[in-house]
Amino acid sequence: MVLRKKDFPEIGEYVIATATRLQEHGVYVNLDEFDKGGYVPIGEVASTWVKNIKDFVKEGQKLVLKVIRIDDRKGHIDLSIRKVTEREKKEKLIQWKKAKKAEKLLENAAKTLNMPYADAVKSVGIPLEDRFGDLYAALEAATIGGPKALIEAGITESWANALFEASKGHIEAPMVQVTGIIQVRSPKPRGVEDIKSAILAGIKAATPNETKMEVTYVGAPKYRMEVTAKDYKTAEESMKRAAEVIISEVTDAGGSGEFLR
Repeated sequence: MVLRKKDFPEIGEYVIATATRLQEHGVYVNLDEFDKGGYVPIGEVASTWVKNIKDFVKEGQKLVLKVIRIDDRKGHIDLSIRKVTEREKKEKLIQWKKAKKAEKLLENAAKTLNMPYADAVKSVGIPLEDRFGDLYAALEAATIGGPKALIEAGITESWANALFEASKGHIEAPMVQVTGIIQVRSPKPRGVEDIKSAILAGIKAATPNETKMEVTYVGAPKYRMEVTAKDYKTAEESMKRAAEVIISEVTDAGGSGEFLR
């Protein structure tokens, strides 16, 4: 969903719709993001033969659809269910839910400032959408950088503070991942046990309160390190610290190690 509303979706776009009427030859829907009607021909309901549409779609059901034809003059919009993959469906639903949440938080911020929601959309929501790509991304930036992130985007201090307060506890900061390879060897009789112990020590050293680290065996002598954190700096520092601990532990036990990127 976008705050700067368009009259029609674009061909190839994925949209959220609600099934309103089932007929023998297709499904009528309402496009939730455009406040317009659309139609799914029976041939676009499923990849298999459809004997009864009710076996595939229920009235009132939320659907992720792909726009396949548009007649702006007549106002006709044809859509497809079968041309939407499970991955595309999942991604669109996540995007739509985030947009709905962001709009609700904007509405809550407007209430704290005693401002009409329509004015909030025009003076704050759309400028943030234009700057960050979507409103949810702007609120993520505020979660990470505080009200300053919104002030730097041209939003007044009062609005930045209101949005930050409205978003606290409701918007999770986006996480990033970094990966690296560590090579460790040990010729000692207890070499395997020493390496396992060193890896566990490295994981513990990766600041568990700020990051999540996983180490997986790639093939002797390589292990893949993956660190998830709130930002790249934290992730890189944790990975470096973990690698240093692992190499140190293995070296002290009579082995050797090397960290690669």
